[in-house]
Amino acid sequence: MKIEVVITDISTQPDMQAVVNSANSNLRMGSGVAGAIHGAAGPKLEAYCRQFAPLAAGKAVLTPGFDLPNAWVIHAVAASFINEPQAEFILAKALDSVMKLVNEHRIESLAIPAIGTGVFKCKPELSAELTAQVLAYYQKHGTSLKHIRICVSTKALKEVFEQALKANMGAEVQWNGKPG
Repeated sequence: MKIEVVITDISTQPDMQAVVNSANSNLRMGSGVAGAIHGAAGPKLEAYCRQFAPLAAGKAVLTPGFDLPNAWVIHAVAASFINEPQAEFILAKALDSVMKLVNEHRIESLAIPAIGTGVFKCKPELSAELTAQVLAYYQKHGTSLKHIRICVSTKALKEVFEQALKANMGAEVQWNGKPG
C-alpha cells in the first residue's frame, strides 16, 4: 500500500477514487475541508446529503462526488474535542467507518484529511496517531486500498502525520513521506 502525506487541497485530487470530508453532523458546507469539498462538488452534493442528515458522530456515509474529479465522497463525522468526553473514541469510530465503506465499495485510492483538527479542535498528534492506527489495522487485516494520500495544510501537520505513520505502519507498508 502506498501512503503519502502531502500539503495540498483535498478537493483537487483527480487521481483518487474517493475523498474524505471531515463533516459536520448536518453534512452541510462549512469551513475548512467541508467548505473546500462542497465548494468544488457544487450544490448537488449538499442537496444529496440532506437525506442522511443528521449523521451521528462516529459514522460515515458515501455519496457521489458530483462536480469533484472523484467518483465518491466519504463524509465522516468526528466530535468536538471542546465539550465531548468521548471525542477520541468517536474519532476512532469515524475513521473505522471510513475504512469499512472503502472496503465495502472496493475503493482503491483515497485522499483523507487530518480529521477533527479544524473546528473540532482535535490535537494534530492525536488525529495522526488514530489515523495511523486505523490504517495499520486495515493493512494487516485486509483492505481494498492501494494508495492513500493524507492531505494536510501545513508543514508542521505533515511532519506530525509522517511521524505517526512511521511509528505505526511498520516495514510492510510502502511509506512515501519525506521530511521537509
